[in-house]
Amino acid sequence: MREMKATVFLGGGHITGAMAAGLRLAGYAGEIVVYDRHPEKVRALRRESRVEAARDLKSAMLRAEALRAGMLVIAVRPGSVREMLREVAACGVTPPRLCVSLAAGIPLRNLRAWMGPPVRWARAMPSPVCRIARGLTPVSFERSVTKSERARVRRFFAHVGPVMDLPERQLDAITAVHSPTHGYHALAALTKAAQAAGLDRATALTAAAHALSDGIFYWRESGQSLEELLREAATPGGIAAATMSAMDASGYARVVEKGIRAGVKRARLNARR
Repeated sequence: MREMKATVFLGGGHITGAMAAGLRLAGYAGEIVVYDRHPEKVRALRRESRVEAARDLKSAMLRAEALRAGMLVIAVRPGSVREMLREVAACGVTPPRLCVSLAAGIPLRNLRAWMGPPVRWARAMPSPVCRIARGLTPVSFERSVTKSERARVRRFFAHVGPVMDLPERQLDAITAVHSPTHGYHALAALTKAAQAAGLDRATALTAAAHALSDGIFYWRESGQSLEELLREAATPGGIAAATMSAMDASGYARVVEKGIRAGVKRARLNARR
């Protein structure tokens, strides 16, 4: 597979760090240039993932121009995207024609308005699990993005896990759903409940991790449907059936749904920035 010459990240926070680590783990040999307002972040990434550090925004853009970078990745918080794009426009260097935003909730129409033609925009929501090349990345494109550019974006993110094309209207929902925090949160809650039932913390954590991680791994590998596995596990009158019944009666499904709605609402508030 042919690698692009370079990718430039504006923003050196957690998701850039996860992407860079996952790309290197996957054997990605392309050049990665990173700019962040906080130089210590980029120094840490240079040590960890062999990125090239840009001392300032203009240097990053000049490097992108010199390397004929394949894409510019905007990896700052949603509230900082507009300001960042204004700074890019003001630095006097023509950006790569293909830009990808990792900012949750900021729609393509805003990105297009803040930095217009000839730039063409995609949005991507890589999971932080991309650090170990097991992430899931939903992507959406504006209509002007060419077929070859779409393929380039997919190939890039495919280094760190599966890529899903979705209409932009579904991005907020999948962003709220595919976050690994659901697993961490469930692991913490199940571990705490296991301790309350009498297990020591180490045993509780091992049991809870098995229930979540290995159980889901089995679902992936077995080829059985989720409904089949639930029926198989919940033997009438058994422990699993009693556990799930009590959780459902306490509103487990409603609580999860409420959490997802809150996440989607937060993403849509970002769109108003």
